[in-house]
Amino acid sequence: MPNEPGSASYPRRSAITRRFSLGAPRDIRVGSDGARVAFLRSTGPEDPVNALWVFDVETRTERLIADPSSLGADDGDLPPEERARRERARESGGGIVAYDADRALSHACFALGGQIGRADLRAGTAELLRTAPGGFDPRLSSDGSAIAYVCADALRVVDADGDREVIGESGATISWGSAEFIAGEEMGRTRGFWWAPDSRRLLVERVDVAPIDIWHIAAPVTPWQEPQAIRYPAAGTANAEVALAIIGLDGSRLDVSWNASGDWEYLADVSWTGGGLMLTVQTRDQRTLAILEVDPGTGECAERYRIVDDHWVELVAGAPRLHNGNLVTVEDRGAARRLCVDGEPITGDELQIRSLVDVDDDRLVVRASTDPTTVDLLAVGWDSATTQKTEGGGVHGAAIGGDVWAITRSDMDDRVIGTIMRGSELVGTLTDMSERPAGELHVAFHAVTERALTTALVLPSGHDGVTPLPVLLDPYGGPHAQRVQRSAGLFHASQWFADQGFAVIVTDGRGTPGRGPAFERAVRGDLAAPVLDDQVDALRALAADRPFLDLGRVAIRGWSFGGYLAALAVLRRPDVFHAAVAGAPVTDWRLYDTHYTERYLGNPNEEPQNYERTDLCADVAGLGDRALPPLMLIHGLADDNVVAAHTLQLSRALLEAGKPHTVLPLSGVTHMTPQEEVAENLLLVQLAFLREALGIEA
Repeated sequence: MPNEPGSASYPRRSAITRRFSLGAPRDIRVGSDGARVAFLRSTGPEDPVNALWVFDVETRTERLIADPSSLGADDGDLPPEERARRERARESGGGIVAYDADRALSHACFALGGQIGRADLRAGTAELLRTAPGGFDPRLSSDGSAIAYVCADALRVVDADGDREVIGESGATISWGSAEFIAGEEMGRTRGFWWAPDSRRLLVERVDVAPIDIWHIAAPVTPWQEPQAIRYPAAGTANAEVALAIIGLDGSRLDVSWNASGDWEYLADVSWTGGGLMLTVQTRDQRTLAILEVDPGTGECAERYRIVDDHWVELVAGAPRLHNGNLVTVEDRGAARRLCVDGEPITGDELQIRSLVDVDDDRLVVRASTDPTTVDLLAVGWDSATTQKTEGGGVHGAAIGGDVWAITRSDMDDRVIGTIMRGSELVGTLTDMSERPAGELHVAFHAVTERALTTALVLPSGHDGVTPLPVLLDPYGGPHAQRVQRSAGLFHASQWFADQGFAVIVTDGRGTPGRGPAFERAVRGDLAAPVLDDQVDALRALAADRPFLDLGRVAIRGWSFGGYLAALAVLRRPDVFHAAVAGAPVTDWRLYDTHYTERYLGNPNEEPQNYERTDLCADVAGLGDRALPPLMLIHGLADDNVVAAHTLQLSRALLEAGKPHTVLPLSGVTHMTPQEEVAENLLLVQLAFLREALGIEA
């Protein structure tokens, strides 16, 4: 059972427990025969160090397989490449944070403090291997006989013959086996090599970042240290050059001509199974996605399938996939994101497919929504017959092997991670050592305005429904993310602000997922006006029926895209918003990366007007003689995703226009803000700022 919270404040407990995630089972996998379930978990809500565990389905017991404390590796001494990989994955834990295994879950491998480990999941043993120091991202061969891993920009293999480099190259800008920045940050691809089914060859990615401009991230608190040089592919500039080669353990090399035509900019995904070697590629404008079949004997590629969209083609987790020669894709067709087989849709308008979970001879399992606030598991037959596997609200996920499902459910009451089902039989539930926040949630869901915007209203505990309350908007608001879902973990911070005396409103406006292609594509060419309009419209729609919402005291807070939206709100609509806290905001989209930004705004060299209309620095001039409502800008100076230049350029523009504002620089802090003291005090500082700005007594 989850731990009960301690007596410390919510900001403190949230920081210590990494937003109440420590101690929870994670990275759950089910073996292909359903005999074992592997997962990672730390010892409790204050322990960030994860170990590798196995749940035995037959005996219904958990076994500790690989314990970092007993293996003796120093997890604090991470290779810089692994630190970068964890930042891309938003990984805040420690110890064993990722693992790879064979399909049957008989063996696994992992990295720990730059060393490579191997585990026998049947025998319950683990050991660190004799490998080169600084290794990361290990992957087990199909037959379990070898482990490949990346070290010092080269790919190495360790097997019965020892440890050796299989491909590498001199040159400061070249790496083999690592995913490039854009793949990890925006495409969901964190790996750069793939084993062949025969376990004798690997497809390996070669990345050359020489074409990318060099940016520098400085640490002003340590001026004697050199700034960190990074290669950042900003919108409209060059991406990394990506090549592929099939490398044999015997030293052979066969180059794969995946982009001989020059049409493809992005390698989005790779799959090498018994069904063949398949690449998913995109054009620079992301309006065309193709699936290429590779001949492993010649390296030649043939296009099997193509998807074209006037706006962009969405990348969907789990797809595409091959099964018995059938190509399974998830495509935007008409009003819905649909599951397709060989180009023919097998789901209709009523479902929005979120991801493809599993495929076998009888059915395809998807995560899908009929209501954007919930996500269910459904089994879809090859004949389109659909069976709902979960119901009753909430957000669900699953790992599947054979007839065993490990189901995760999060709803407004609680979360249950890893309910193990064998057919219709409940086998057990993985032990959850995490902590639950104290207090109750007071969240009501609404669909407001003619656009039926999904909106949550969070009120203080015990509010009488009459006493006026200042209003705090707490959105993310941008593409690819939702804040309004029936999952309690999304609202604990909002509830804490509500209990400090605010009515908190969270709205998912145009551009957010779960509502269908047209709703998401409404922001193409403009990430500002539609997004802000929906926040204002939702606020006014709620207030029309709830006079206790004090529209004379309205604030907004947000991080990342939410930070952009918060700053945008006080710049464009000071008549509505009276204070804002903008954390790590994008302020000029020309300073953000290629893949994300160009998907929505196009290439700035071709569509500069889209960047001009969304530039916050340009909005400063629009204030004229009007006063700027109190605005706090917060930014981590070590952020390599949304670099601190965003905040500093906006601050300079505001100062030049004579607009007072507050800037809070966070030395040594990245986009994640993982440090306990920083995470705790950021909430307290924001609260104090908002109270003062709106004239609210503590």
